[in-house]
Amino acid sequence: MEAIFEIAAVREDIRKIEQEISQNSFWEDNTKAQDIFGKLNRLKNIVEEYESIDVLFEDAQVFIDLLEEEENDSNLSETINSLNELQSKVESLEIKSVLSEKYDTYSCIFSLNSGAGGTDAQDWVQMLFRMYIRWCEKKDYTCEVVDQTYGDEAGIKSVTFVVKGSYAYGYLKNETGVHRLVRQSPFNANNKRQTSFAAVDVVPRIDKDFSGMQIDEKDLRIDTFRASGAGGQHVNKTDSAVRITHTPTGTVAQSQSNRSQLSNRETALTILKSRLILLMEVQHKEKLHEIRGETRDIAWGNQIRSYVFHPYKLVKDLRTGEETSSISNVMDGDIDRFIRANLLRQRG
Repeated sequence: MEAIFEIAAVREDIRKIEQEISQNSFWEDNTKAQDIFGKLNRLKNIVEEYESIDVLFEDAQVFIDLLEEEENDSNLSETINSLNELQSKVESLEIKSVLSEKYDTYSCIFSLNSGAGGTDAQDWVQMLFRMYIRWCEKKDYTCEVVDQTYGDEAGIKSVTFVVKGSYAYGYLKNETGVHRLVRQSPFNANNKRQTSFAAVDVVPRIDKDFSGMQIDEKDLRIDTFRASGAGGQHVNKTDSAVRITHTPTGTVAQSQSNRSQLSNRETALTILKSRLILLMEVQHKEKLHEIRGETRDIAWGNQIRSYVFHPYKLVKDLRTGEETSSISNVMDGDIDRFIRANLLRQRG
């Protein structure tokens, strides 16, 4: 494992960074210094995780030896618990070892939009929103909703929230795509089976590196409108919500979480720039006017994962074949198996 996770190389990187930090000129660029400190902490966490695995490995061997000497329920239970903990730690470190792309360590901007399926699709967005929030809670990530549009009858038409925490984008980036739900509709008097769709979009939250990005003000369409939600609040009585559209690419970002139109404008612009930077890199373009975004319907044929509630219970990722019948656990935020399978698929 020490060779697989390149622990010696990680320790050497730590040594070099600590040497750099000791230089008198280190704090001349405060932003760069903070980035380096962040990298140092991440590298130290990897070494600490590996060292904890080393201890767990030795503990597991002791339990196995005891079980071989005396096979009883107590020794068997302790051995199984020890091996399960060891496996969990190894899988966690394994995932982090493949999160090495440019923005993997960043926080992320997570969006959900309803597609084909009417009210059921809007209810599906709300179900997925809860699922991802529960996953974030288990990871100790914080979530901040910046935009939300409620459904006409029930559910949510769209929601955008920021997931704050190290590796949030790396973990969630492969959730991007269309998610399909099959169930007996609670909005149908005959309880008929209904297929609904929702789209997930995930981009890294980039609060810097904008200096080199040239956006022509003429390419931006800025609209203001009243924030949606329960009536009575100040935000619903003024045009405080802001929507910014980059017309050449069709990229849209909006924010309505703040009472100040100026604050919402700044938030929307940050989201827009984050999306445009990722769009340029994904399409290997240096200039925004060279980008021609691909548009896909949020409907049948484009889904990445299916969630079947009826006539049987099954959640299946169509990219990896990973599946489970424990659909209630999945909807309660237990999606690590799908995240892990997709990250390992990318590594090849």
